[in-house]
Amino acid sequence: MASILIVEDDAGILLGLVRNLEFEGHDVISTRDGEEGLRLALDERPDLLLLDVMLPGLDGKEICRLVRKEGIETPILFLSARGEESDKVSGLRLGADDYMTKPIGVKELVARVDAALRRARVREGTERPFSFGPFHVDFDARSLTRDGEEIELTEREFLLLSFLIRNAERALSRDAILREVWGYGYEGTARTIDNFITRLRRKIESDPQRPTRILTVRGFGYRFLPQGTA
Repeated sequence: MASILIVEDDAGILLGLVRNLEFEGHDVISTRDGEEGLRLALDERPDLLLLDVMLPGLDGKEICRLVRKEGIETPILFLSARGEESDKVSGLRLGADDYMTKPIGVKELVARVDAALRRARVREGTERPFSFGPFHVDFDARSLTRDGEEIELTEREFLLLSFLIRNAERALSRDAILREVWGYGYEGTARTIDNFITRLRRKIESDPQRPTRILTVRGFGYRFLPQGTA
């Protein structure tokens, strides 16, 4: 599993977070001090940072800013009692992957952590190459080719295609796609998904108007069939 650094000054909340994430099999490092949290983030390089926003001394947002300034792309999740839109937006603009408002249920917390780690694995290219029809996806190179010829994908298109591949033949709701590819903190709509699906279809479908690989599940979402339909 993953190594996770938690920086949270409330002892009770910290204990609960540590216990639940360790129960899921993660290796957890924790501190109640912002300065110590920054040192651990830079020295230990955990797989994920879970930061309380309001910390004495160095707060969570400043830790995030300094970590990103060092070029570290480790997923960062904020946990805060403040849930105003402006707070979420400012946190995400600093480079955080998600912003959660207290109190948060254990199941939702674990799901958000897992989703952030999955997105990070895709970015790092730690998945095996995948082929379907004339197409080949190389996760290390972050490339899509057709019969050896590269097809240009944006970062978000690549993440979307990767999520579809990992869930081939399953019906995926638009909400699930939005959470997994854009993150829980993204304030997007179903139209966002539809636009990106249209762009992907133009690149992997013989006839984008009559798709055989990325199928619409009416009123729900989409389903990816690697070999297409007859």
